[in-house]
Amino acid sequence: MSTEDIHESNTQFHEAWRFFARNSAAGQVLDLPEVSIASSNVAWTMMNAAFLPGPVDTEEALTRAATAAARFFEPGRRGWMLALCEDWVPGPLRERAGSLLIPHGLRAAVVATGMVAERLIPPLRPPPRLEVRQARDSQGRRALADVNAHSYDMPVDTGRAAFDVPGLFSGDNKGFVGYRHEEAATCAAVLRGHGALYVSMVATHPSHRRLGLAEAVMRHALAEAHRDWGLERTVLHATPEGLPVYRRMGFRPVTRFHFYMAAPSPN
Repeated sequence: MSTEDIHESNTQFHEAWRFFARNSAAGQVLDLPEVSIASSNVAWTMMNAAFLPGPVDTEEALTRAATAAARFFEPGRRGWMLALCEDWVPGPLRERAGSLLIPHGLRAAVVATGMVAERLIPPLRPPPRLEVRQARDSQGRRALADVNAHSYDMPVDTGRAAFDVPGLFSGDNKGFVGYRHEEAATCAAVLRGHGALYVSMVATHPSHRRLGLAEAVMRHALAEAHRDWGLERTVLHATPEGLPVYRRMGFRPVTRFHFYMAAPSPN
């Protein structure tokens, strides 16, 4: 993959989390020489993130980044994650990363694939029947939060605390919820980034899976974003479960990210 695509995947990821942090009730954004912090300061661990500002090639550099991030998150100790791009960490160092990060409470958790599509390809089958509504108020934001919470096996209150925030789905970020039989079944958000759209918060309630609903709500969200903002190129980061869906839509892999997560303090 090209260096430009890899850089874009990192930049869009960082900027999206910075947007979420800045528009959360108590979020913080901090750029340090060793690490960049974008923390929504909520109980949902993935929303409290640390990123490398660029490639690292030594154990010392990776350890300094983890130490600086841990020092930031330690007071109050919300759960948090460190995201490492494979192409920014050489293979031998990446293999040792797990043991290097354990002293900071970090454990390997998820591998996500950075993907990009210049434009979507036409769907392979007719779309399912789905009513899509934009999350413009607390009711819509809570529906989006609840679908994510059920999808990722999180407490509903945790999801609502993270996503039922007025500034989170306004301006440059639009949230959409797909309803099936009057139930909130699927959702997605699309952010206007620099030169591209960024898709996040894609989820489907477990009782409505394998019906093509995630693809349907994403296509609706991206069509709305293209109409309003004129952007078509789209970046996202896929879980293993979402990868086949995004490939069918025309996304191609660019790089991979390893998420190392630290559990919240018991207190």
